[in-house]
Amino acid sequence: MPERTVTIASATGLHARPAKLFVEAAARQGVPVTIRLGSSGRAVPANSMLSVLTLGATHGSEVTLQADGPGAEAALDELATLLATDLDA
Repeated sequence: MPERTVTIASATGLHARPAKLFVEAAARQGVPVTIRLGSSGRAVPANSMLSVLTLGATHGSEVTLQADGPGAEAALDELATLLATDLDA
């Protein structure tokens, strides 16, 4: 299963506006995507606002994205780029 590890660039982490933008982008992907905090955290659906907020991912946190199915690599690339951008700006 393809995966990407990304450092959260948004100053507020995955809260409020950055989380909303990320969840909306994840929901648009044609494959299921999960996100987890660190290497040993529990994976949650990336298209669930409540699940993403409960991760508590702050600025500088590393998260791992996973996706499976046709188009998984492209989906992960798009979402990783989004998380590596300061969405608070």
